[in-house]
Amino acid sequence: MLRRRVIPCLDVANGRVVKGTRFIDLVDEGDPPELAERYAHEGADELVFLDIAAAPERRGTLLDIVERTARRAFIPLTVGGGVRSVAEMRDVLRAGADKVALNTAVVADPSLIIRCAARFGRQAVVVAIDALRTLGNAEPAASPLEAASWTVVVNGGREPTRVDAVAWGLRAVELGAGELLVTSIDRDGTGMGFDTSLLRAISSSVDVPVIASGGAAGPDDFVAAVRDGGADAVLAASIFHRRIHSIGDVKAAMAEAGLPVRLVPQAVA
Repeated sequence: MLRRRVIPCLDVANGRVVKGTRFIDLVDEGDPPELAERYAHEGADELVFLDIAAAPERRGTLLDIVERTARRAFIPLTVGGGVRSVAEMRDVLRAGADKVALNTAVVADPSLIIRCAARFGRQAVVVAIDALRTLGNAEPAASPLEAASWTVVVNGGREPTRVDAVAWGLRAVELGAGELLVTSIDRDGTGMGFDTSLLRAISSSVDVPVIASGGAAGPDDFVAAVRDGGADAVLAASIFHRRIHSIGDVKAAMAEAGLPVRLVPQAVA
């Protein structure tokens, strides 16, 4: 059985790691390369680096910061934000990324997924889906799955679309995405736990790994994302940046729940 991955997320704006709630009220959390090195030492399985200002500012990814980050952390690195072409994906990979996350550009032009997968392989193509709940607005645990729906939001969480998030996840995989990064905008930064209904709706529809993002408050939320949401990997930011919980604590809880993980020394009893 494949091991479930624990992934810290570096949301980057103006060259600094930031974190907010539902993509707003951003607070400075530190230097990307320094945090990346720390997380690699603490047992992170991978890192995600998202240049969250690139799409709204209509510019490319900050490649110099990506390069400095990749040099400090020798674990797989996914980079997203501002990639609008095969050439820009090439540049991000050359800067040190192992995978590239595509969001706003591929919602506007889904064929970009095909072109990127053909050039670099689908294992390097991650489609990021920022999803906003539009029906079934009660807590997911209290709402029937069939009553819930979510729409895709682009431009760093600023612009809702009419694209159904679950249908888009399925189409993205059909076009060549090798992985999906699914973020609940409703839960992002709230500490309310992952939206397991959203995760289950997407993970049950596709045959590629799904990364859960948005809402983690503690180790139990990571367990629920995998057990109830069907996620293959779990991502969080503020609880790791602020040392509320360690990667080791999260992995220990996942292992205790019977989920296969790569344990780190701090998490071994």
